[in-house]
Amino acid sequence: MIPLYFEAIYATEARPEPCSAAVALRPGELQSAARVRVYDETGRPVPTQARVTARHPDGSARWLLVCFIARVPAMRSAVYQLSLDGGEEAEGFPPLEATPAGLDAPGLSLRVSERPGALFESIAAGGVSLGADAIGAPELIDARGDRYDFAVERWEVAECGEVCATLRAVGWHSLRGEHRYKGEIAVTVWRDSPAFELRYRLVNTSLEPLAIGSLTIAHRRGRGANPRSAVGISNYKTRTQIGEGGAPVSVTIDDQFLLYEANEHNAEVFFGTFFADCTDETGGLCATIHQAQQNYPKAFSADACGWRAMLVPQGVGSVVMQGGMARETRLLIHPHAKEESLEALADASTRYQMPNRPRVEPEIYARSGVLEDVFTADPDVEMFLEAQADAHARCYGMLNWGDSPDAGYTAQGRGGGAPVWTNNEYDYPHACALLYAQTGVRRYLDYLLVSARHWMDVDICHYSDDPLLLGGQWEHTAGHCIGGRVMCSHQWVEGLLDYYHFTGDEEALRAAVGIGEVDLRLLETPQFKTPGETTARETGWALRAFVALYKETNDERWLAPCDRIVSHFAAWEERYGLWLSPYMDNTRIRVVFMISVAVASLMRYYRVCPQERVRGMILRAVDDLLDNARLPNGLFYYKELPSLKRFGNNPLVLEALAIAYELTGDAKYLRAGLPTLRYVMGNRAAGSAVSAKRVVGDAVVCAGPGTKGFAQLMLPVASFSAACCRAGLDVGR
Repeated sequence: MIPLYFEAIYATEARPEPCSAAVALRPGELQSAARVRVYDETGRPVPTQARVTARHPDGSARWLLVCFIARVPAMRSAVYQLSLDGGEEAEGFPPLEATPAGLDAPGLSLRVSERPGALFESIAAGGVSLGADAIGAPELIDARGDRYDFAVERWEVAECGEVCATLRAVGWHSLRGEHRYKGEIAVTVWRDSPAFELRYRLVNTSLEPLAIGSLTIAHRRGRGANPRSAVGISNYKTRTQIGEGGAPVSVTIDDQFLLYEANEHNAEVFFGTFFADCTDETGGLCATIHQAQQNYPKAFSADACGWRAMLVPQGVGSVVMQGGMARETRLLIHPHAKEESLEALADASTRYQMPNRPRVEPEIYARSGVLEDVFTADPDVEMFLEAQADAHARCYGMLNWGDSPDAGYTAQGRGGGAPVWTNNEYDYPHACALLYAQTGVRRYLDYLLVSARHWMDVDICHYSDDPLLLGGQWEHTAGHCIGGRVMCSHQWVEGLLDYYHFTGDEEALRAAVGIGEVDLRLLETPQFKTPGETTARETGWALRAFVALYKETNDERWLAPCDRIVSHFAAWEERYGLWLSPYMDNTRIRVVFMISVAVASLMRYYRVCPQERVRGMILRAVDDLLDNARLPNGLFYYKELPSLKRFGNNPLVLEALAIAYELTGDAKYLRAGLPTLRYVMGNRAAGSAVSAKRVVGDAVVCAGPGTKGFAQLMLPVASFSAACCRAGLDVGR
C-alpha cells in the first residue's frame, strides 16, 4: 500500500470530489493499471481511474496517474491507501458513459452540439434541465469591432473511466466564412458531482497580433419566475452582490482592483474565488472562473436574462495575443436546485480554486530512481531551497500569469525598455516538480501546474510558416515572443513531462515532443555543422531534451541525434583539447556554466547508454575546471577573460562536480564545490509571497526575483548536497 495524505483544509466535509496523484515506480513494480485501486480510511474501495503515463524499458510502469473519488473529513487530515493490485475488488464500479454525442454520470447528463454558436444541446443535473441555448459558444470580438462566429468541427471522447469522462473538440472563430482563430474545447464530468468543467483555449492561428476587444461565454436563462442574480468574489470572506428580481449585478477585476486588493496567499495555490449565479423557481446555474484574479482582466455580470463570464471584458485593459500564442481558461459550471444557498455555491467555488490534493511521501519518489537524486538529508539546504522557490515574483495578467520578468535581462536593455520575460528559462517547472518530490509540500506542485500551463500556452509557438519556430519555445524576450528566437539552448522538455505525469494532460506530452522536433531541425542548420562553432550549452541542452524524450517514450529515434551530439563533443574536444566557446573575435574561452550544462547532459546520456568515451569526456572536462577555472578563493570564475573573470555565482557547476563524484567516488570533487555552495547559500536573499505591487503594461508585478534563479539552483544544489551527505561531508555555511 502507498499512503495518500490529505491535509486538513476545510471546516465542512467535502462532497464526493475527484482527486489525483502521480506516483513514480521502480522497474518491475507494476505492469498494468487494470487492478490499481484506492481505499478510504475504513478500508473500503472507492471509484478509481488509473493509467500508466510512462514505462521503463522493460515495459513496466514508470509513472502512474491515479484519479479517485474522496470524501475529505472536516477539520482534520486523512490518509487513503493506494494498492497496485486491488484484487477482485478492482472491478467494483462501472465506468461513466461517453460518446461523441455526450456524457453521462450519476446525476448529470450532457449532450454536446456542433451547431454554430452552440456548445450543448441539453444539460440535466441537480434537478435542473437546460436547453440548447442555455450556454453559448465563446463570443470573440476583436479591437476593431469585428465579431467572429464560432463552430465546433467534431467532438471526440478523450477519456472515460470510473471517475471522470472528457470530450474534446476543435472549433474555429470565423469572420465572413473564413477560419481565423482556433478554439479548443474540453468538457469533463465526474462521478457523484452535479458540476462539470468547461475548458476553452484560444489559439492565434495567424502571423499577426490579435487585439481582443472582448471574449465572453454567456448563460441565457429560461422563463422561470422570481429570478435572483448574484456575483461573488473573495480572498478571505466572500463578498456577494445580490440582485433580487434579477436586478443587474457585476464585478470587474482589472489592474487597479489587484493593485489595492490585500492578499497574503501564495497565489499559485489560492488567491480567491469569483463566481456568478442565476436562480429561479426551476433551479439555478452557477459558474466559476478558475484563477480569475491571477488571469485578469475578468468580469462577471448577472441579471434576469442570465450571466456573462467575460474572459476579456470590453474596454478593460489590453490583451494582445501575438501570432502563434494561445491561452486556456477553465470554468466550473454548477447546475443546482433552487434551495442551494449562496454560501454553498461560494464553498463549491472556493474548493474549485483550491481543491484537496493528496500527497505522496518523498520516499516513494526517492526509491523509484525515476527522478534525479535531489533527496538531501541536510535541513539547512532544504530550507534554503524552499526559501528560494517562494521568493519569486508573481505577475498577474492573462498572458503573464505563470511567468516573471528577469531583472538582469531587462536592465541590459534586451527588451528595448520593456520587461524581458523569463519564459521558464532553465526549466523552472521541472525545478518545482523536484522540490515537490523532495519535500511533499503542496505549493510546489501548484507552482509546477501554473508555470507549465503558461509555458504550454504562451511560451510555445503554436502557429508559424517557419519550421524552425513552429512548435518551439521562445527564448526570453519582451512580450514573451516579440522579436524572439528559438534556440536549442533555451528549450526544455522535462517540466512539460512532469506536468503530463501529474495531470494526464496529453497536450503537455505533445508540446515536449514538438520541442524535440524543433531541436532536430535546428541541428540541421549550418551553425551546428562544425564542432566548436557554437557554445557547449546549445548541443548540451538539445542532448538533455532528446534523452528525456527517449526515457519518456522508449522511442529509439531520439537516440540517433544523441549519438551525433556525443560525436560532436568528442570532435570538439579533439580539435581544441577542451570545450572552448567562441566569444569575441579571436577568442576561445572556458565558460564554466556552459561546460557544466554539457557535462550534465552527457551524464544523462551515459546513464541510458554507458560508454567509456562519454565517461572520459565528462571527467576530463571537470578535471580541467578544477585545474584551470578556479579563483584563489576557491570559487569558479564566470568566463575566462580578464573582463569577465569574476565570481561565478551560477550553481550549475555543482551538478557537474556531483556527477564526477558519482563516476569516481572521489570526494575531491565535492570538496572543490563547497566554497561555491556556501557562497550561493550565503548570498541569495529570501523573499515571500507578499511584496510591493506595480502595474507594468498588461501585468501587475509583485516585486521579487525572476524564476530563473531558482530554476538554475534547485537541481545542482540539491544533487550536490545529496552527494555530500552520502560522502559524509558537512556542507556547513
